[in-house]
Amino acid sequence: MTLVLLASCASNEPSLLEEPPYRALTDSIRQKPGEPELFYRRGQLLFENGETELARTDITRAWGLLPREDFALSIATVLEKKSSDSALHFLEGAHRRVPGSVAISIALAKAYRGKGQPANALALCDSVIRRYPNALDALVLKSELQKEGGQDADAIRTLEQAYGYAPFDAELAHSLAFSYAQAGNPKALSLSDSLIRADSLKIHAEPYYFKALYHEGRSESAQALALLDEAIAHDYNFLDAHMEKGQLLYAQKQYAPALQAFQLAIRITPTFADAYFWIGKSLEAMGNNAEAKINYQRAYGLDKTNAEAKAAADRL
Repeated sequence: MTLVLLASCASNEPSLLEEPPYRALTDSIRQKPGEPELFYRRGQLLFENGETELARTDITRAWGLLPREDFALSIATVLEKKSSDSALHFLEGAHRRVPGSVAISIALAKAYRGKGQPANALALCDSVIRRYPNALDALVLKSELQKEGGQDADAIRTLEQAYGYAPFDAELAHSLAFSYAQAGNPKALSLSDSLIRADSLKIHAEPYYFKALYHEGRSESAQALALLDEAIAHDYNFLDAHMEKGQLLYAQKQYAPALQAFQLAIRITPTFADAYFWIGKSLEAMGNNAEAKINYQRAYGLDKTNAEAKAAADRL
């Protein structure tokens, strides 16, 4: 009965599906209406070409024929374009149908997080970790949720657990070193040094940045500035290093060099609102209120959430 219904649906497809680049897949679906992979491939192609509703229909058919996790994740992606609530509702059903899928569990946890339901997200992460202690996606997401909940020490411990399973994962090592630096934990230095030693090509700026943050947190400004310069020397386009350097100089009332640092950030990313804001602050501190106001207005124009920039522009 299912095959008959699918064949009937296929015969009534919109004319678009009879045209390239879909025609070959549509013909194959007529011949094999019970083959989920064909619906999935056509759905993916439709989605890539902006045909969201037709894509949803095809990928949902694939999922109905075979509850495979990549089908479920694709449906959630398509639904998210229309409604995050619809995507969440679908993922909840998919999780009930395929409870053993780590990928679906993580996708659902992220959906809960996006809806402001961190407890549900954490519960899913813990469920995955109990079954698969080395599930890095679950560990990293749990750490992020803990940090967002103000549980900084727990977040670091969870990251350490993840790093223990994958010490050669550069992104994970960077996340842990950054967390150590923010927490004022001296492990930031040893981990960053190990990353520097492993960088045989001498191209990674991040470890110097992490060390700078640690020293800045200890009010060791000279060491922090030297390390930020080292980071910039390794990667001139490292925006965070320019911004951190500028803010550190501004705090020391070195407004002219601070301004230069923020102007370099603008050269790298001309639409970076925060850099315009700090340019405004530096110019105002130097007594150039007219130019400061222009830059505050630019900052607010690029980022309407920056109420401080708007207030500063209005004040001037």
